[in-house]
Amino acid sequence: MTRQYRTILGAVVLLLVGFLSEAATAGTDVAIFVRDSLTSTSRTLHGAKKVIRREHPDVVFHDFLIQNEPDENLKIIDSLNIVKPRLILTVGSSATEFARDNFENVPIVFSAVKYPVLSGFAASMNHPGGNLTGASLNIPIDVQFKYFREIVPDLKRIGVFYTDNTASLISQARVVAQSAGLELIPAKIDDIKMLPQALDSLAVSAQAIWTVADPNLFDPRSTRYLLLNCLRKGLPLMGFSRHVVESGALFALDFDYKAIGFQAGAIANRVIDGASPADIPISLADVIWFHYNQNTAERIGITIPDELVAVAKEVYR
Repeated sequence: MTRQYRTILGAVVLLLVGFLSEAATAGTDVAIFVRDSLTSTSRTLHGAKKVIRREHPDVVFHDFLIQNEPDENLKIIDSLNIVKPRLILTVGSSATEFARDNFENVPIVFSAVKYPVLSGFAASMNHPGGNLTGASLNIPIDVQFKYFREIVPDLKRIGVFYTDNTASLISQARVVAQSAGLELIPAKIDDIKMLPQALDSLAVSAQAIWTVADPNLFDPRSTRYLLLNCLRKGLPLMGFSRHVVESGALFALDFDYKAIGFQAGAIANRVIDGASPADIPISLADVIWFHYNQNTAERIGITIPDELVAVAKEVYR
């Protein structure tokens, strides 16, 4: 065998190995962006991957942990430019923001994002626009008010605090409240020092307090103040998460992260099959858990209905 023949044969073998390797790994490439390894993130991701694999068994997931180090994130950007994924699946607002800011030409499906419109990720829930849609953590407002009325049957007037950050959400909630026969009494907080006076005012005009997850308003100190003083005033307060219930809120509705992942996976399948993210409505949480604080209920004279006690995910005492 001559040297030239061996060279040609070697080249053919390398080409064949490369072709077989590429064929073995060919599939639908989906990039995954996360910021942490929390249980909620893992459950969301597990649900999404399960649904995607069901319809696209050839899928190849490329997992990336977004960090606070610019050099490492540049490597992620370079890697995706090589992989050229069919879409990017994100978990959480921070990972979604990174994807949006760096991959405007790649379809993005987010999961576990609170208030995606207020966060600037979408133009609206029904028509997100651009290259991004997904599964939000939003619980329908009418569902929240429905639970409130079950717990406080004579409820007519609900107070709520808000800032410029959540102003548009409050205007929507007012319409929903009116359709449910409720009056929503909003109190705008421009400075956290206004909270005591605003609470005193709402305590006179409202029968209960509804809260929205507003990072400009609720830090540990203001949340603790609100919980303590609502308890003193005998005001039922609906928290914006189960963690607030654990700290003393009367009740809250929470979501199942794996179910959020299922929703994101179903949306991702539509994008993989050719649908545009701009035309796919953002989903709302469809599996909802009820949490309540028994100590708080007893102190303010509230009896949680038996049907809600029976289905409560967590009872804090």
